Amino acid sequence: MERTDWGSLGFDYYKTDWNARYSFTNGTWSEMQVTDDEYIHMHMSASCLHYGIELFEGLKAFRGVDGKVRLFRVEENAKRLRSSAERLCLPVPTVEMIVEACIEVVKRNEKYIPPYGTGASLYLRPVMFGTTVGLGVKPAKDALLIIYASPVGAYFKEGIKPIQVALDREQDRAAPRGTGDVKVGGNYASSILSGEHAHRLGYSNVLYLDPKEHKYIEECGAANFFGIRDGKYITPKSDSILPSITNKSLRQIAADLGLVVEERPVLMEELSTFEECGACGTAAVISPIGRIVDLQTQAVYDYGMDNVGEVSMKLYTRLQDIQYGRADDPYGWCTIVEM
Repeated sequence: MERTDWGSLGFDYYKTDWNARYSFTNGTWSEMQVTDDEYIHMHMSASCLHYGIELFEGLKAFRGVDGKVRLFRVEENAKRLRSSAERLCLPVPTVEMIVEACIEVVKRNEKYIPPYGTGASLYLRPVMFGTTVGLGVKPAKDALLIIYASPVGAYFKEGIKPIQVALDREQDRAAPRGTGDVKVGGNYASSILSGEHAHRLGYSNVLYLDPKEHKYIEECGAANFFGIRDGKYITPKSDSILPSITNKSLRQIAADLGLVVEERPVLMEELSTFEECGACGTAAVISPIGRIVDLQTQAVYDYGMDNVGEVSMKLYTRLQDIQYGRADDPYGWCTIVEM
């Protein structure tokens, strides 16, 4: 991997050497299997293929300034995976199983962990499928859990910059009281149409409203939304929003920086009152939003396309400093992976 141009990597799959797997059959989880096979042998009538009984997670490992490898908040991802499995009536793996497999995959693929200073990292994708063969909508009694890895490049190749976002009133990301608060594939499939429409119009992302009343802000594409106003970090709360681990971390950092943290329903009318706003998630940490355009009313909410807001930059820098070992980790968020 010495010749790899780490800085040119995008957010996509790049082959690594090993992945870890568990299978659930006859009421029992198997021991972890480590394999170099990138493919899955699956029956054409497997429940995941017909009824969307599938879930996934995403987290990163970072090579720090001190050369150590840090896996960020792996236990939180494990807990969220379990919540998704429970919602889909899938067999529920233990936190220990998931964490052990993530650590094993990082160790086995050490040469694919990008060097410090490149802005790149090793992305881990736990993914779980219902594999029961049959027809009819019912819980899967068999399952396959895989954890694999791929190096990914810096989200912002030339430094963090504000993005332009489209507010879409015509399509919902998730149904009221549906699966919006868990990380299942169907939530993302339902957002592709509006996402592609926005991209064709020149926008980087889509801001969705709540699916019940269409008057509250929900998610920004596949990321949580936040706004900054009068010394407050304000982020939407709803039963159809995925609880972002990045957002949870930023709320803690915001509080420690002296901001008042509000996690609550956020009316669309509040967009005009924010001094800064952004989308947050694993891929970019923070994507500062410079402008929001309502595609239906043509209303424009401008926060500045030239510069990242001061508070957003502080939050971004503080979290990245913890992830890369440039600052102390008082919260115990990072797991040091011993190579």
